[in-house]
Amino acid sequence: MKRFTDLEKKYVLEAVENEFSTSKNSIFNNRMEQKFCELFNAKYAIGHVNGTQTMHTALVALGIKAGEEVIVPPLTMSSTALAVLQNNSIPVFADVDLATFNIDPESVKKCITEKTRAIISVSLYGLSPDYDKLLEICIEHNLYLIEDNAECFLGTYKGKLVGQFGDFSSFSFQASKHITCGEGGMLTTDNEEFANNARRFSSLGYAGVSAKQGKITRNDIQDPNYSRHVSLGFNYRMSEVNAAVVLGQLERAEELVDQRVKVAKIFDQAIEGTNLLTRQAEPEGYNNSYWAYSAALNTDNPKVDWYRFRDLFQKNGGDGFYAAWKLSYNEPLFKNEIQNGDGVWQKYNEKLCPVSEYLQPRMIQLKTNYWDLSEAESQAEILNKTIKMF
Repeated sequence: MKRFTDLEKKYVLEAVENEFSTSKNSIFNNRMEQKFCELFNAKYAIGHVNGTQTMHTALVALGIKAGEEVIVPPLTMSSTALAVLQNNSIPVFADVDLATFNIDPESVKKCITEKTRAIISVSLYGLSPDYDKLLEICIEHNLYLIEDNAECFLGTYKGKLVGQFGDFSSFSFQASKHITCGEGGMLTTDNEEFANNARRFSSLGYAGVSAKQGKITRNDIQDPNYSRHVSLGFNYRMSEVNAAVVLGQLERAEELVDQRVKVAKIFDQAIEGTNLLTRQAEPEGYNNSYWAYSAALNTDNPKVDWYRFRDLFQKNGGDGFYAAWKLSYNEPLFKNEIQNGDGVWQKYNEKLCPVSEYLQPRMIQLKTNYWDLSEAESQAEILNKTIKMF
């Protein structure tokens, strides 16, 4: 199969032929947002320039203020925590579960203070977190839940699509993601007030936009007495060309996701019976959409063995694999600057999130975006060979 087909190209050409005229410059954004609502059974969908600004928008739309705390996992791309910082709020790091690699509800409970306002959960590598327990915590403590689903598309949790649980759900269309236009993002919600807030913030604070309307009218634009900006906002809007690509991808979403799941099953066969690698658990009721195939290397010396295993895999003809990101609080920005910020009460050291500290240096992430399954089968054979040789 192909990642991009004539469908995406057709839509892009139509968008360009519209010449981005004012009267036609939201056609594909409207169609794309409507398609997203249909796919996820959401009332409102708001396109964004990427899947980081979606979370910034969500925090603002929920009324979370400077100095208030938002609980996040450290084992993920730091964009999650950076969005909190962009809101002048404080990221508080909760540890992850050893088996699923996702945020641990028990650790979340220990992080709650009188300043906590929200939790951002991450569906890491394509697997949902434990939404039942997270929602129980949110209800008990009157917290908002924002889903960061950058790495999960059409994954499910107990029969419901990931993206149908939070007050807001954020998605990414970055180049490596299931659905892509190079860069882009989507924010969904069922709450009209939140959607109005989100649309306005992501559209320069314009008075004439709303949950379902992403552009102000020509008559408003041409009126010398028109008051455009009723609140603070930024230009986080998606372009028509990007929306055209996403629309085409959304119409092919099931086959694009299914291909990655097929690749993951091929890798499952390659590591079957080994004690060297422990793949990300997939508990009963969870369906992983496999943005990546992730596993932990079982070793007491990851600083040496991770590189030995990677180098041997490549020597045998493997494409290589990705490491997990540095834990967010171990990045220089956090250690050198954020640690010393007002209101930051956690100490950024190895004792903060011990499970995350254990997993991070041992993680391998095999890519699943092989559009020819024979390539994945070849890589799986090399992986199996490497495991036996190691």
